[in-house]
Amino acid sequence: MEKEIKNYFAKRPGLKIKTKELARVLNVNTAKKYAALKESLYNLMQDGFLEKKGKRFVQVKSSNRELVGVFQIAKEGTYGFVILKNSNMRDVFIPEKYFENAFHSDLVKVKLLQDRRGKNVEGKIIEIIRRGFDKVIGNVVKRKDNYFVEPKKKSIHTKFFIPKEYLNGADNGDLVIVRDIVWRKNSSVPEGKISDILGKAGSYNTDAGIIAHEFDISTQFPKSVEKELNKLTGAIDENEISKRLDLRDENIFTIDPVDAKDFDDAVSIKTLKNGNKLIGIHIADVSHYVRKGTHIYDEAFKRGNSVYLVGKVIPMLPEKLSNKICSLVPNEDRLTFSIILELDQNAVVKNYSINKSIINSKRRFTYEEVQEIVNNRSGDLYKELNELNKIARKLRENRHKEGSINFSRPEVKFQLDDNGKPVAVEIKVSQESNQLIEELMLLANKTVAGHFSKGDLNSSPPFVYRVHDKPDETKLFEFATFVKSLGYNFNLRSKNLSKEFQMLLEQVKGTVEEAVVNEIAIRTMAKAIYSNTNIGHYGLGFKYYTHFTSPIRRFPDLIVHLQSYYCLENNNNPLYSSDELQEICEHCSLQEKNAVNAERLSVKLKQIEFLKDKLGEDFEGIISGVTNFGLFVEVSENLAEGLIRLSDIDDDYYEFDEKNYSLIGRRTKKVYRLGDKITVKLIRVDEERREVDFLIVE
Repeated sequence: MEKEIKNYFAKRPGLKIKTKELARVLNVNTAKKYAALKESLYNLMQDGFLEKKGKRFVQVKSSNRELVGVFQIAKEGTYGFVILKNSNMRDVFIPEKYFENAFHSDLVKVKLLQDRRGKNVEGKIIEIIRRGFDKVIGNVVKRKDNYFVEPKKKSIHTKFFIPKEYLNGADNGDLVIVRDIVWRKNSSVPEGKISDILGKAGSYNTDAGIIAHEFDISTQFPKSVEKELNKLTGAIDENEISKRLDLRDENIFTIDPVDAKDFDDAVSIKTLKNGNKLIGIHIADVSHYVRKGTHIYDEAFKRGNSVYLVGKVIPMLPEKLSNKICSLVPNEDRLTFSIILELDQNAVVKNYSINKSIINSKRRFTYEEVQEIVNNRSGDLYKELNELNKIARKLRENRHKEGSINFSRPEVKFQLDDNGKPVAVEIKVSQESNQLIEELMLLANKTVAGHFSKGDLNSSPPFVYRVHDKPDETKLFEFATFVKSLGYNFNLRSKNLSKEFQMLLEQVKGTVEEAVVNEIAIRTMAKAIYSNTNIGHYGLGFKYYTHFTSPIRRFPDLIVHLQSYYCLENNNNPLYSSDELQEICEHCSLQEKNAVNAERLSVKLKQIEFLKDKLGEDFEGIISGVTNFGLFVEVSENLAEGLIRLSDIDDDYYEFDEKNYSLIGRRTKKVYRLGDKITVKLIRVDEERREVDFLIVE
């Protein structure tokens, strides 16, 4: 639209025209197009291309035009450039004396001066049109009787004065957020108000607070939630118990990580007279306490899920619910939603039921304890654990036959000291005890989704599905080309691509390429999302799949509980309409993506913090990315990733071969390829820029 408007005015010098007249000549014939036209006219005024005279727009003469662009301050802080919008001109050089209270990333108007600096015309900032940010994170510094905040980002070239009445309880050294920033005329520094205290600099809560604010994740619950929470006691009355399947005398237990605080699933097993196994999967009944329309519910929806940063959890639900009332702690009565399944010797489901229940967990196991009991063939509840492990193996085998793809993405675990500093890093190993629980949860999710998807679309109630689409053909072709360059085959013409993935992942198991092939395979796949329209789950090979087993930490699971129970009690009449569920699905898919990005950044920052004391050390790694500016390398022992810059590979001139994911030496023909094993030396760690640089060790 902006281009059309500019072309129209350029051909008609001196034209003055009203908005409605311009809409008519440009054939703007819908409300949506008219709104876009008005927005474009406003933007062109902001850019200095148009001005308004009365009700008419007119093109500004080039001799009078003030140029508009984004201000970027150089690393040194003594000069910057204005990157011009809608102009073929080079960037305008701005010396420090002409910054005129502008910050890095502000949208500004600039006046050209006569001087040239190299190829760039010198300019002076004359107006700040729009600030590039509305908050600053930094440390409080006390100077004599005055308080300032020094920004963490070096690109913000000034400190901020904080009047005492706006300290908000902050003290010298605290890491804070400054808002309501103003820069008054004749003042040497801007001033602002402290809105949040993230903690003392260097403490782990401070690091987590920075990530939370960067991804807009709430760390505090509103007072309205706290007020509702005070009314919840967790006491279970006899009337409620009488409505439920009473399983308190059953041998039910939990299996979780050693550092888990909330336990939302428990399991049980019995042998029937016919030799079949009766498997119980018991999930915390959060829906009994968190009802639609309450403040707790609304806040859980807003968050979408819990966020697991290194050493800290930002929960979806307040701890009173997540760690106490709803958590399936041992030797306490707890309300649950139970899936009871009868499985034959081949782990095929012969019968099942879905019931509200009450349990009393007899034991809290860690994964490590279960693995030890199974390995040693003795210990507490060995018989039950061993039987469950056998069933899990069979379930995994069946799933594999049906087309499920078992991707492997290694994860790291940090050992932190009392200040949250990483002192050791290890790669998590998935053992049979982990897979035991994983298979049972997959079974429960699959069963619930299938139960509410019987019949045609008209008779099935609206539901929340966890869906995973087929891979894009272009990405599949690129993947096949990549694995071929590593010496493996992937048949794109196969009628069963799932089998092709399975065979390939088996072939690379235990090789140096395993992590890279798995990572690229995962990137080739579509992303799993929540939807009220079922298309199946390609990666798992399931026709129906949902999320039911983690209502303490995922909002979609809570919705599935609420919808499921309402349908069971009301002859398939739903609590939520299809439109309501789609809105929930879209929001929760976005929140999940946001949480994943926050969690990845948390891991990356801890890896960087762990490496910063190891400058000059050598590491074994795998080339995890190849670009036209260098090689990304993932360190094998801790999965930290860094860059070998092309400019630092000085034994030859290397060219980027995009098709074969390689850098190739022009003279020596030496090849650095994605997946290659390589030895590197750590030469730079920049915590602010979140960058790690390596050199190749020959």
